[in-house]
Amino acid sequence: MIRPATPDDVPEIVSMIRELAEYEKAAHEVRVTEEGLRATLFGDGPAAFAHIAEHDGEVAGFTLWFLTFSTWRGVHGIYMEDLYVRPQHRGGGYGRALMAELAGICAERGYQRLEWAVLDWNEPSIGFYDKLGGLRQDEWLTYRLTDEPLRRLAPREG
Repeated sequence: MIRPATPDDVPEIVSMIRELAEYEKAAHEVRVTEEGLRATLFGDGPAAFAHIAEHDGEVAGFTLWFLTFSTWRGVHGIYMEDLYVRPQHRGGGYGRALMAELAGICAERGYQRLEWAVLDWNEPSIGFYDKLGGLRQDEWLTYRLTDEPLRRLAPREG
């Protein structure tokens, strides 16, 4: 049911990233390409990892994640960038199974954190994460630099 992604899964993962972005009302922000994602997941020293949920040979969902490091705990953790289950497969346990896979990786490797973010209006996902025992980190604010603000901050040559 759950397996590590392979290079052949990249087109499906990109498709699901676009589906997720549409759901999150941010399709206009998607810039991922199959080539770029393939290099990220399967190039020399991969920067991220993905797992696939399958139902009768059909891709039902995926999770994409990468390693973090906690200076306070002194060990790695996992940051789950995306968890997506296609609408026709929701309620079938695939989201939980994908989360359980990441929790298992944490346990096997001695990682002490599994973290993620969820949009504050996404009540179905919030309810799902609450049922799993996820703890909201309300005291932390998430910041992001992209596009022009990121370019302005970057040091200039010369």
